[in-house]
Amino acid sequence: MSRAATSTADQIHEHPGLPRPRRLWAIAAISFGTSLLVLDGAIANVALPTIARDLGVSNSVVTNVVTVYQLVLVMLLLPFSSLGDRMGHRRLYQYGQMLFMLASALCLIAEDLPVLLLLRALQATGAAMALSVSAAMLRQIYPANRLGTGLGVNSVIVASSSALAPTLGGYIVGHFDWQWVFVAAAPLAIVSLLLGQALPTPEPRERPSDWIGSAWSALCMLLVIGGLQVATHGQAIAGGAILLAGFVSVVLLVRRERANPAPVLPVDLLSRPVIGLSALASMASFIAAACMMLSLPFRMQEVMGYDPQTVGMLLLPFPMTMLVVSPLSGWLSDRIAATKLGVTGMAITIAGLLSLAFMSDDPGETGIALRLAFTALGFGLFFAPNTRLLIGRAPRDRAAAAGGLQSTARLLGQAFGAVAVGMLLAGSLGMGPAPLLVSCALCVVAMLCSLTRYHFREARPS
Repeated sequence: MSRAATSTADQIHEHPGLPRPRRLWAIAAISFGTSLLVLDGAIANVALPTIARDLGVSNSVVTNVVTVYQLVLVMLLLPFSSLGDRMGHRRLYQYGQMLFMLASALCLIAEDLPVLLLLRALQATGAAMALSVSAAMLRQIYPANRLGTGLGVNSVIVASSSALAPTLGGYIVGHFDWQWVFVAAAPLAIVSLLLGQALPTPEPRERPSDWIGSAWSALCMLLVIGGLQVATHGQAIAGGAILLAGFVSVVLLVRRERANPAPVLPVDLLSRPVIGLSALASMASFIAAACMMLSLPFRMQEVMGYDPQTVGMLLLPFPMTMLVVSPLSGWLSDRIAATKLGVTGMAITIAGLLSLAFMSDDPGETGIALRLAFTALGFGLFFAPNTRLLIGRAPRDRAAAAGGLQSTARLLGQAFGAVAVGMLLAGSLGMGPAPLLVSCALCVVAMLCSLTRYHFREARPS
């Protein structure tokens, strides 16, 4: 196959998407659903000190309100992706939203931490059901030659919801009981459900249930993320032992799943060079972004002397730039080879990270904003095209597995990034250029994955 025949926009399997106007209603339904999941994942952070005081627990203990949610989410994404392919994407998506609404309503009566943690786990279960198949439904909603545009639009929803979450959470805590923070996103589920009939019709497939694989996959994620959490809380030996057990469990699960035609852990997709390299590039880039965003506030406050409120404003150019670049990047990926966009994006990101790493202790607000905006330009050019390849190159009947793989890469990347910054801070390196240099190294990995991927010419998925 010639390079010219395959380089234009990294062609994916052609399909027409939903007809208009149904497509527009479906886009609205999944946009409200995406906002729901993103808001709920981030809105609780600002309420944690208030919850700690009201429930009489320490600040370190109350962080479990966020940790439990993230842990359950990453544990269940891959098992639910496999289930979604069997029972139908829309059905699982809407069941997840209904479970989320039920758990949200029950949060109003939470009066102690154990009950709240149980309900947060229930919320995360509903969120995992919906998030595990959302990318697969995007692939069905948009025509193949506009999938990149759709992913770019979805990135805007994610970025804007992330930016709104702290402000909305702060307003609710300031004017209402803290329990309402966990209910704030529920109305979005109602709107999404009302519009949900426009979503792609469920197409369940006859496949045997692999409960052992699902439970094993969840256990692997529990051990890996749990080990990281334990290690970052000052118990390095215990955390390392749990993490090692997790990696051994992953290796054994991979050996088992190779014989499965539709594995829960998508080793069949990871064995395809284009998808495997895209997944590795995705995780590397998410770790890099997490290292940057978690380390900069420490440097700005402790070294540069900015107060927390000013730091929040100084970091704003990053998400605001992503809001503009993400849809443009998605649109371009429908017309230009995703690998070319990705390599260009990573080159820009590396330059931006180096400028942040070696800026002076008094670069000025404008200097910080310009560096962050330039770095966001690079990340924005990379994310949507890379996701387009990862999801678009999967066979149609494995689209949910590809979407779950992408979401898992993002969540694992955020977790590994937090651990990396914690280790650097513990070693007195976290407030200098070291975290940003680590981010640069990871961006080099993502760039090399993209370059290597370009040399593979995979057959069209069926």
